[in-house]
Amino acid sequence: MNKKLIITLSVALLAGCGDGAKPPEVQGKGLRQYDKNVLARGERVFQTNCAVCHGNGGEGKPNWQQPGPDGKLLPPPLDGNGRVWRLSSSQMKQFVHQGSPDGRANMPAWQGKLSDQEIDDAVTWITSLWSDQVYLDWKSKTEQSTQ
Repeated sequence: MNKKLIITLSVALLAGCGDGAKPPEVQGKGLRQYDKNVLARGERVFQTNCAVCHGNGGEGKPNWQQPGPDGKLLPPPLDGNGRVWRLSSSQMKQFVHQGSPDGRANMPAWQGKLSDQEIDDAVTWITSLWSDQVYLDWKSKTEQSTQ
């Protein structure tokens, strides 16, 4: 494990000590661990609101890189096989809040329809679908963009 990850995990574990709080139950995915409750909520939000366009597993529409019959881009894969991993977490959340920029696609704005917590949970669930390599590339890019 790299030193930064060990320090981060140690700080997170120590932060929960002493207050009697039970740590969240976690589910592993390769090098990552997720709070099972967050993943369950995120999957529920995704299946209820997003899967109709992006597919149950976030696979997107075939030929998603080509405009559809209406001239707009089709829903891309969110499972790590598209380009969404190039966006930071805050950019993904902004996209969900505001919908497709400039009407280039049919992504509706979810602001006012989904809470910030629901959007956060859905984004976490989406990133849990990614391979470790895609996730690490995304995490590295996200950390660089916030420095």
